[in-house]
Amino acid sequence: MSAPVSSDRPFLNRRLAAFGTTIFAEMSALAARTGSINLGQGFPDTDGPAEIAQAAARAVLDGRGNQYPPGPGVPELRTAIAAHQQRFYGLSYDPDTEVLVTAGATEAIAASLLALLEPGDEVIALEPYYDSYAACIAMAGAVRVPVTLRPHAGAFVLDLDELRAAVTPRTRLLLLNTPHNPTGTVLTREELAAVAALAVERDLLVVTDEVYEHLVFEGSHTPLAGFPGMRERTVTISSAGKTFSFTGWKVGWVTAPPELVTAVRSAKQFLTYVSSGPFQYAIAEALALPDSYYDAFRADLAAKRGILADGLTAAGFEVFRPQGTYFITTDITPLGEKDGLAFCRALPERCGVVAIPNQVFYDDKSAGATQVRWAFCKREDVLREAAARLRLL
Repeated sequence: MSAPVSSDRPFLNRRLAAFGTTIFAEMSALAARTGSINLGQGFPDTDGPAEIAQAAARAVLDGRGNQYPPGPGVPELRTAIAAHQQRFYGLSYDPDTEVLVTAGATEAIAASLLALLEPGDEVIALEPYYDSYAACIAMAGAVRVPVTLRPHAGAFVLDLDELRAAVTPRTRLLLLNTPHNPTGTVLTREELAAVAALAVERDLLVVTDEVYEHLVFEGSHTPLAGFPGMRERTVTISSAGKTFSFTGWKVGWVTAPPELVTAVRSAKQFLTYVSSGPFQYAIAEALALPDSYYDAFRADLAAKRGILADGLTAAGFEVFRPQGTYFITTDITPLGEKDGLAFCRALPERCGVVAIPNQVFYDDKSAGATQVRWAFCKREDVLREAAARLRLL
């Protein structure tokens, strides 16, 4: 039965027409079809702590969260999130008015941008950017203004002068991601201080995506909300998926002053309303895990970073060793390649490995044309096998 058609107008609205199927879905389907090792999509291939999984099971069996949880999130989780911000960063938030639980960081980003932007507002985002940023800005009817992180001396670097020049009278919001996906860059305290000073000077709102906050291998993570003048204008976003290796639970959160949380909640309630009921109780327990958990988690991923980075270097790639996240960006030029998308689509047949072409994260496709991203949040034996296969290149 064919779909009814009343005009020549496309079904998908023009704001989303440019996006189509995500590159993650395409590459994960390619991995499944070819039986390849999937180093594309960023999900672990092992579950998180057994005691946290058991906490979720207990919540289900005890009937906690099986029906609609409170709109802002269960009190236990909101209290745990506030305690986490105080414990690690010395930031105080009221769990009743300054914390909002969301369906992962993805919904937190969407709700924040839909709530805080009007059509025509400009949003500055660091490029390359996670693909949902562009889609959410488009859905809000706002205008994306990229500021490009450029490769220099083995890392991707923010040009603060370029950032300042990108601000116009129409700029409403800075969308920041540190630790940064896909490049692995961690903005320094000095860089963040400059961003904060710019936001205060130009009276800008800031949304910060900090989901990789516990995966910084050199130095430490510094929340932007802790800088002078920033708490009252910053929406800080994080989630449990990356830190506790339960990405399917989709438990994220926002911390911000009451006025901003109220605005974000107004949009969020018409997206999922609520989600992840029993899992919220489990993540409340996870956030209270001792420092030894966080230290071991970071050390494990650092070791895996080394395995994959060494393997990619041996295979002939130029490797940008990440300071944070669980992704490595490489340049394929030393292999005689120049089109990352074509390279990634052919890679499964060539050697049975899947990766993500960075050019899909750029407005300026040429800037990322030769870059490819690899995920190292996999078992060590999987990473070693992938490295062996890549040497066939």
